[in-house]
Amino acid sequence: MSGNGVRHNAQAALIGLLAGAFGGLVGLGGGVVMIPLLVHTFRLSQVRANGTSLAAVVVSGIAGAATYARFGSADLWGALLLAAPAMATANLGARFAHALPEWKLKRAFGAFLLFTTVLLLARPYLNALAVSGTGGAVGTSGAGIAVLLATGIFTGFLSGMMGVGGGSIMAPAMVVFLGVGQHLAQGTSLLAMVPTGTVGAWTHFRLGNVAVSILPGLLAGIFLGSSLGAWIAHLLPDAALRAVFAVVQTWLGLRYLRTPAPAGKSGTAKTPQP
Repeated sequence: MSGNGVRHNAQAALIGLLAGAFGGLVGLGGGVVMIPLLVHTFRLSQVRANGTSLAAVVVSGIAGAATYARFGSADLWGALLLAAPAMATANLGARFAHALPEWKLKRAFGAFLLFTTVLLLARPYLNALAVSGTGGAVGTSGAGIAVLLATGIFTGFLSGMMGVGGGSIMAPAMVVFLGVGQHLAQGTSLLAMVPTGTVGAWTHFRLGNVAVSILPGLLAGIFLGSSLGAWIAHLLPDAALRAVFAVVQTWLGLRYLRTPAPAGKSGTAKTPQP
């Protein structure tokens, strides 16, 4: 590996560390932190940052899904119902992102950041909003199956388009609409997002939207950061953590939403990317 390659992977490892710690601290995917940092540090285009983030999040998500499954906090049937439609729409989302102009994709990502901020702040109140349920079964009724399929369709498209895992949407949907327990919802959504994200990441890879050279550093950082974040989360007040990250995400989201449209059709020259 060249000197630049080592330096880039060291920077990527730090980004992965921060993104993984964020996910472990507040229970959201690290993509919302990773993508802005990839754009800023490596001057990646928005779509390439999204594709690279999705590839990294999927690989690290396998470990998380395995952990939840080992403790019985993942429902295979529910994950299949989520993943089946999501795999199809993840492909469409990735292709849609590839076709969008850079400034439009940035604005869309800003709107997504604000949306996940609302979900982050609402999480403590989800159980109060939840319908009555067993808390231990997923998708055992006709209505439950319909909810999971619809959630999969929506989340798969967003995952492929935005370069995130999608658990921040799947898990709240299961808690609120199916009355599923929080841990089971998180484990099931993680399990569903492994095949879903794989399809989206593969589509991005085929379209040239994955910076493969920095993936080793990203993955190393994510694995370490996830463990560190989960450990720190038990030492800090949950409400304070959510408030801090909500402020940061809101600031980032508003900045992305203000991305200006190009003055002409020529655009700007691309910066060499890893």
